Amino acid sequence: MKKVVSILLVLLMVTSLFGCASKTAAPAAETLTGKGDGFGGEVTVTVTKEGDKITKVEIDAPNETQGIGTKAVDELPAKIVEANSAEVDVVAGATYTSNGIIYAVKNALDPAANPYPAPKEEKPAAEKPAAEAPKGEAGSIVKFGLGQNISIAKSKDATADATAVGQADVTMAAVGFDADGKVASVYIDVAQTKVAFDKDMKVTSDKAAEVKSKKDLGADYGMVKASSIGKEWFEQIEAYENWMVGKTIEEIKSMKVVARDESHPAVPDVPELTSSVTISVDAYMEAVEEAWANAEEVAGAEKVGLGVETHIGSSKDKAADVLPLAQVDTYMSATALTADGKVAGTIIDNAQVKIKFDEKGVVTSDRAAEYQTKKEIKEGYGMVKASSIGKEWFEQMEAFEEWMVGKSIAEITGLTVKQRDDNHKAVPDVPELTSSVTITVEGYQAVVEEAAANAR
Repeated sequence: MKKVVSILLVLLMVTSLFGCASKTAAPAAETLTGKGDGFGGEVTVTVTKEGDKITKVEIDAPNETQGIGTKAVDELPAKIVEANSAEVDVVAGATYTSNGIIYAVKNALDPAANPYPAPKEEKPAAEKPAAEAPKGEAGSIVKFGLGQNISIAKSKDATADATAVGQADVTMAAVGFDADGKVASVYIDVAQTKVAFDKDMKVTSDKAAEVKSKKDLGADYGMVKASSIGKEWFEQIEAYENWMVGKTIEEIKSMKVVARDESHPAVPDVPELTSSVTISVDAYMEAVEEAWANAEEVAGAEKVGLGVETHIGSSKDKAADVLPLAQVDTYMSATALTADGKVAGTIIDNAQVKIKFDEKGVVTSDRAAEYQTKKEIKEGYGMVKASSIGKEWFEQMEAFEEWMVGKSIAEITGLTVKQRDDNHKAVPDVPELTSSVTITVEGYQAVVEEAAANAR
């Protein structure tokens, strides 16, 4: 009997040991903190990890703009947890807050590789200055302008071997001028937006995503791979911008250029730029010239910046009674700031580019046409017919621009708004604007905020 009991005890012990061996201890939770710089100032994150898995991200960003920067605070934690990485896309309309949060998470996960505060040489590539770029001198800013040009020439028809693509290239320049008409500040960017379709002419591009401009893409644009001088687009355009400072429009237009090939008809051919700029600059020159032609007087401006935001959400799939459409809506703003960061003046516009296709995927819009912005179209836009206050888009935008003068970015982004309907979710709800602005303004607030962040 004792022998039987002994055997049973041994079996129980062995079973118990196997049971323990089959259970893997759960990794202990680890809490890490990190910091980054958002639009409004320092942001702090707390990252919880269990082993190699990020399980929770908490963000403390008390100075970010309500309704804009706070979108990033609300949306990024879930994205980072889902991706198990800080390598996620920024939240549309909240680029600077997003980048600050993303950097803070990287700082938490690997502070040695991502120190805070980040040393100057660790800035994102798009913010690095082109080392060889010469820069002229100019006086104080007394005028500023917004110039642009729009092309759909690179749109592609559907063929037996390829699907259709609607492409809108919107080139923009925000420029400050001194009393002698010399360029005192210039910021150029391009929204190169592609709307792709499948063989059934259904949109395959992400309609909900904000399209990044060339400067926003930075090194991700990928020009350096094909560059004979080993420089990205953002580096080359910054060299060209720096060269313009201190020059008049006539001096800029008279710069000697050379045609490299059909796609590069106007490459700079002056000693100051031959080692730093191999891109064709004709479209950029035109945008700067238009900024001068449209320039407005401004008082107390210390710097000028450009803000850009692009969406393709209004593009349409082919349907029984609907022809396919690639629609690219690019919001833009040239904003001048005073020394204390208040708006000295702002110019806002919208390029609503519609690229039409037939049912077979052939582009029916005129590829060679000169497309206009809403401000250029003026009364031709036709909003007055549906306006409850009898005002066109350009009139309402001018009223909104005037309201911003003298206000801080926080005051502008903190404007009290109301939802009129699903298409008008942020209509101004303050006495100064209720009789003059009934359009939704969140996109315009966002580009003014970005312009302020880019101002120089």
